[in-house]
Amino acid sequence: MIDSETFRSVLGRFASGVTIVTARDDAGTDHGMTVSAFCSLSLEPPMVLVCIDHAASMHELLLQHPRFGVSILSSEQEGFSRRFATEDAERFDGIAYSRGECGVVLLNEAVAHLECEVSQHHDAGDHTIFLARVERAEPREGGRPLLYYRGGYAQLER
Repeated sequence: MIDSETFRSVLGRFASGVTIVTARDDAGTDHGMTVSAFCSLSLEPPMVLVCIDHAASMHELLLQHPRFGVSILSSEQEGFSRRFATEDAERFDGIAYSRGECGVVLLNEAVAHLECEVSQHHDAGDHTIFLARVERAEPREGGRPLLYYRGGYAQLER
Protein backbone atom coordinates (compact mmCIF):
# COMPACT_ATOMS: atom_id res chain seq x y z
CA MET A 1 0.00 0.00 0.00
CA ILE A 2 1.33 3.44 -0.85
CA ASP A 3 1.60 6.24 1.66
CA SER A 4 -0.57 9.36 1.36
CA GLU A 5 2.40 11.64 0.56
CA THR A 6 3.39 9.54 -2.47
CA PHE A 7 -0.24 9.26 -3.59
CA ARG A 8 -0.70 13.05 -3.37
CA SER A 9 2.56 13.63 -5.26
CA VAL A 10 1.53 11.30 -8.09
CA LEU A 11 -1.99 12.70 -8.43
CA GLY A 12 -0.60 16.24 -8.30
CA ARG A 13 0.89 15.56 -11.71
CA PHE A 14 -2.61 15.31 -13.17
CA ALA A 15 -3.67 18.84 -14.09
CA SER A 16 -7.29 19.58 -13.26
CA GLY A 17 -9.64 22.45 -13.88
CA VAL A 18 -10.89 24.50 -10.96
CA THR A 19 -14.57 25.09 -10.25
CA ILE A 20 -16.74 26.83 -7.72
CA VAL A 21 -19.75 24.72 -6.74
CA THR A 22 -22.69 26.67 -5.29
CA ALA A 23 -26.02 25.79 -3.68
CA ARG A 24 -28.76 27.48 -1.62
CA ASP A 25 -30.18 26.32 1.69
CA ASP A 26 -33.82 26.47 2.85
CA ALA A 27 -33.34 30.01 4.16
CA GLY A 28 -32.10 31.17 0.75
CA THR A 29 -28.51 31.55 1.94
CA ASP A 30 -25.87 30.98 -0.74
CA HIS A 31 -23.04 28.52 -0.12
CA GLY A 32 -20.03 27.79 -2.27
CA MET A 33 -16.72 25.99 -2.30
CA THR A 34 -13.72 25.40 -4.56
CA VAL A 35 -13.76 21.97 -6.19
CA SER A 36 -11.18 20.42 -8.49
CA ALA A 37 -12.60 16.88 -8.22
CA PHE A 38 -15.14 17.51 -10.97
CA CYS A 39 -15.54 15.86 -14.37
CA SER A 40 -17.95 14.88 -17.10
CA LEU A 41 -19.66 11.53 -16.69
CA SER A 42 -22.10 11.01 -19.55
CA LEU A 43 -23.23 12.69 -22.77
CA GLU A 44 -26.60 10.89 -22.95
CA PRO A 45 -28.01 11.91 -20.62
CA PRO A 46 -25.68 14.81 -19.85
CA MET A 47 -24.16 14.12 -16.43
CA VAL A 48 -21.22 15.24 -14.31
CA LEU A 49 -19.72 14.08 -11.06
CA VAL A 50 -18.31 16.05 -8.18
CA CYS A 51 -16.49 14.67 -5.15
CA ILE A 52 -16.96 16.43 -1.81
CA ASP A 53 -15.04 15.71 1.40
CA HIS A 54 -17.27 14.53 4.24
CA ALA A 55 -15.83 17.32 6.41
CA ALA A 56 -16.61 20.07 3.87
CA SER A 57 -19.22 22.64 4.80
CA MET A 58 -21.28 21.87 1.68
CA HIS A 59 -21.36 18.10 2.11
CA GLU A 60 -24.56 17.94 4.15
CA LEU A 61 -26.12 20.74 2.10
CA LEU A 62 -25.76 18.77 -1.14
CA LEU A 63 -27.27 15.69 0.51
CA GLN A 64 -30.38 17.72 1.40
CA HIS A 65 -30.51 20.24 -1.48
CA PRO A 66 -29.79 18.41 -4.72
CA ARG A 67 -29.57 21.42 -7.04
CA PHE A 68 -26.22 23.08 -7.50
CA GLY A 69 -24.32 25.35 -9.86
CA VAL A 70 -20.84 24.97 -11.26
CA SER A 71 -18.70 27.86 -12.44
CA ILE A 72 -15.61 26.67 -14.32
CA LEU A 73 -13.06 29.31 -13.39
CA SER A 74 -10.98 31.37 -15.78
CA SER A 75 -7.28 32.00 -15.24
CA GLU A 76 -8.26 35.50 -14.03
CA GLN A 77 -10.23 34.02 -11.11
CA GLU A 78 -7.47 32.45 -9.03
CA GLY A 79 -8.36 34.77 -6.15
CA PHE A 80 -11.92 33.42 -6.14
CA SER A 81 -10.59 29.88 -5.98
CA ARG A 82 -8.49 30.78 -2.94
CA ARG A 83 -11.38 32.62 -1.26
CA PHE A 84 -13.86 29.75 -1.70
CA ALA A 85 -11.29 27.25 -0.41
CA THR A 86 -11.37 28.89 3.05
CA GLU A 87 -14.12 28.92 5.67
CA ASP A 88 -14.89 32.62 5.07
CA ALA A 89 -18.60 33.23 5.68
CA GLU A 90 -18.54 36.27 3.36
CA ARG A 91 -17.33 34.42 0.26
CA PHE A 92 -19.73 36.17 -2.12
CA ASP A 93 -19.06 39.76 -0.99
CA GLY A 94 -17.78 41.92 -3.82
CA ILE A 95 -18.02 39.18 -6.45
CA ALA A 96 -20.06 39.72 -9.61
CA TYR A 97 -22.48 36.88 -10.25
CA SER A 98 -25.84 36.04 -11.71
CA ARG A 99 -28.45 33.50 -10.69
CA GLY A 100 -29.20 30.40 -12.68
CA GLU A 101 -32.71 29.29 -13.51
CA CYS A 102 -32.84 27.24 -10.29
CA GLY A 103 -31.55 30.17 -8.20
CA VAL A 104 -27.94 29.08 -7.69
CA VAL A 105 -25.04 31.52 -7.96
CA LEU A 106 -23.04 31.44 -11.20
CA LEU A 107 -19.88 33.56 -11.15
CA ASN A 108 -19.46 36.15 -13.89
CA GLU A 109 -16.37 35.84 -16.08
CA ALA A 110 -16.18 32.05 -15.62
CA VAL A 111 -15.37 30.11 -18.81
CA ALA A 112 -18.54 28.02 -18.44
CA HIS A 113 -21.57 27.48 -16.19
CA LEU A 114 -23.63 24.40 -15.41
CA GLU A 115 -26.79 23.90 -13.40
CA CYS A 116 -27.17 20.39 -12.05
CA GLU A 117 -29.39 18.15 -9.96
CA VAL A 118 -27.97 15.27 -7.92
CA SER A 119 -29.38 11.94 -9.05
CA GLN A 120 -27.21 9.64 -6.91
CA HIS A 121 -24.51 9.85 -4.30
CA HIS A 122 -22.04 7.25 -3.07
CA ASP A 123 -19.64 7.28 -0.15
CA ALA A 124 -16.07 6.57 -1.22
CA GLY A 125 -13.34 6.84 1.42
CA ASP A 126 -13.42 10.28 3.01
CA HIS A 127 -15.51 11.77 0.18
CA THR A 128 -18.96 11.43 -1.31
CA ILE A 129 -19.29 11.16 -5.09
CA PHE A 130 -22.30 13.12 -6.29
CA LEU A 131 -23.62 12.08 -9.71
CA ALA A 132 -25.73 14.82 -11.24
CA ARG A 133 -27.86 15.44 -14.30
CA VAL A 134 -26.96 18.65 -16.12
CA GLU A 135 -30.12 20.69 -16.54
CA ARG A 136 -28.49 23.69 -18.19
CA ALA A 137 -25.01 24.43 -19.54
CA GLU A 138 -23.52 27.59 -20.98
CA PRO A 139 -20.08 27.94 -22.55
CA ARG A 140 -18.74 31.48 -22.26
CA GLU A 141 -16.64 33.24 -24.87
CA GLY A 142 -13.04 34.22 -24.22
CA GLY A 143 -10.79 33.51 -21.29
CA ARG A 144 -8.57 30.58 -20.47
CA PRO A 145 -9.32 28.00 -17.79
CA LEU A 146 -7.66 28.06 -14.38
CA LEU A 147 -5.73 24.84 -13.74
CA TYR A 148 -4.39 23.20 -10.60
CA TYR A 149 -1.11 21.30 -11.02
CA ARG A 150 1.48 19.99 -8.53
CA GLY A 151 0.02 21.90 -5.60
CA GLY A 152 -0.33 25.25 -7.34
CA TYR A 153 -2.25 27.17 -9.95
CA ALA A 154 -1.30 27.08 -13.62
CA GLN A 155 -2.59 28.50 -16.87
CA LEU A 156 -3.20 26.83 -20.19
CA GLU A 157 -1.08 28.24 -23.01
CA ARG A 158 -2.42 27.57 -26.51
